[in-house]
Amino acid sequence: MYCERYRIIMQEKQINLSEWRERVSAFEQSLNSVVLGMQRQVRALTITIFSRGHVLLEGDVGVGKTTLLRAAARLLGGEYQRIEGAIDLMPSDFLYHAYLDQHGQPAVAPGPLLQHEDALAVFFFNEINRARPQAHSLLLRLMAERSVSAFNREYAFPHLTVFADRNRLEREETFELPAAARDRFFMEINVDAPDDRELQKELMFNTRFHHVDAMIDSLPAAIVPYAQLNGLAAAIQDHVRAELPLQDYAVNLWRALRDPASAGIELEDVDTGRLIAGGASPRGMAMMMRAARCRAWLEGRDYLAPDDIRAVFHETVAHRIFFTPAYELRRETIAPRLLNEVLDKIPAP
Repeated sequence: MYCERYRIIMQEKQINLSEWRERVSAFEQSLNSVVLGMQRQVRALTITIFSRGHVLLEGDVGVGKTTLLRAAARLLGGEYQRIEGAIDLMPSDFLYHAYLDQHGQPAVAPGPLLQHEDALAVFFFNEINRARPQAHSLLLRLMAERSVSAFNREYAFPHLTVFADRNRLEREETFELPAAARDRFFMEINVDAPDDRELQKELMFNTRFHHVDAMIDSLPAAIVPYAQLNGLAAAIQDHVRAELPLQDYAVNLWRALRDPASAGIELEDVDTGRLIAGGASPRGMAMMMRAARCRAWLEGRDYLAPDDIRAVFHETVAHRIFFTPAYELRRETIAPRLLNEVLDKIPAP
């Protein structure tokens, strides 16, 4: 125990967490300057990045999903690559492309994943639901192991963060992400247009928001050194402690998610005893706690509080619960009700 505590103290001395909190605050403020009315989404994205997770944004067309992710990529610095989801996209398109060189001879060049090798910091998969399951399978390996195999060798991306977005309006020529791929996303964040009248007016009439490229270029580049994120994330997790009552609370939430009927959870027009097909895995709950610890650190604390878990509960858990076929088509309405009822039913310490 003493040796472990000494290791944590030495790690925190090497990584000044107070100084880093100021950097992360500047990172968050910069994101809020390019997207309006998205404080909750920006905070969730910030937590994901500084917990070393991958993020999926979901929302209507034109609400700022791509702008938010591009802005985050610029603030992180490092090498950046992007690929567009398409029905004919294949796994090989990530790795290489074939062409005829200046002499008319067949040639192969590295694809977007391999151009920068271990210097790649952000890989952005736009309109991910337009890609076929074959492409999703490669993405699963990339997110799970931060590596891929190509040309008879392994390519590692130790500093990589995967960003992805999808719109929830169009269903034709789109493919639902498999459960395993969804579970690899640290958070799934819903993005909606602002409802506030003054924010709507600002977005309509302030010409700054009409020129997205110029707006993103105006942000400071690499205010957060991407290559130091792994060490920072580990230091944050070691720094924030979870007392026994808080641990019991988190476990009770998990048990209620897996068997809501036994926990006394009731939903109108839903048989909670037949609702859950699977999900709420140990990996998912561990990610929830990583997010909660990061949130506590951002709030200036070295201990977990129930509010930390409640603040990240929806974004880290909702996409990891899978309903039986009778209820899966109603996921968008049932999932938020279920999570809210679990939070209301399980007493916090």
